[in-house]
Amino acid sequence: MPAPDRRRTKRKDLSYAEYLALPDDGRIVEWVDGEIIRHMPATQIHQDVASYIEALLRLYVNRLRLGRVFDAPFEVRLWPDGPAREPDVLFIGRERLGQLTERRFEGGPDLVVEVVSPGSVTIDRVDKFLEYERAGVSEYWLIDPRAHQQQADFYVRDDAGRFAAAPLDDNGVFTSAVLPGFRLKVAWLWQAELPDAERIVAGLLADAPGLSDELRAVYREMARLLA
Repeated sequence: MPAPDRRRTKRKDLSYAEYLALPDDGRIVEWVDGEIIRHMPATQIHQDVASYIEALLRLYVNRLRLGRVFDAPFEVRLWPDGPAREPDVLFIGRERLGQLTERRFEGGPDLVVEVVSPGSVTIDRVDKFLEYERAGVSEYWLIDPRAHQQQADFYVRDDAGRFAAAPLDDNGVFTSAVLPGFRLKVAWLWQAELPDAERIVAGLLADAPGLSDELRAVYREMARLLA
């Protein structure tokens, strides 16, 4: 998430209804235990990485009709009477679209992505980690693009319902458990010029499960032409 505003409201008696009534100024605003957290505008690197991940997920999910992808600001009410968060990117599978309303998603999304900013390290790595785990999020990506950090951590829900760290393969690639066939090479995120999202997704679709050989060939050719 973008860095929280140091002037954030400290009141503990601001109701959820009052939070919903706040004017929409385009900034990310979250509600946790009666406290309003206003986030500062995103930095360029934060915006670039979050937008790139969102583009990859949206292209892949839409092509395979797996569900819906949203980016911030979009409210997620993690559980009744629980916190209202606005993840940088989230994915909701088709079977859970009934929990989606015009204004929010009720419950834990299937996949949540948070991009770390200097002021959000504890929020993303501790507060939200525990909240998303409790809410039943199946997969949590923590991407830290800050200079001299450049770290990506991936967590998947284990049999006990707890987040467990998911390893990368020998080529530095993470394979999603939530999105069949979706792979993310972490090194892409640190490049000064991010790889073409359509080319990357075309390559992924060429190997995606459930597609005909004819369609795979089309995506393979598309990836070649976009290279």
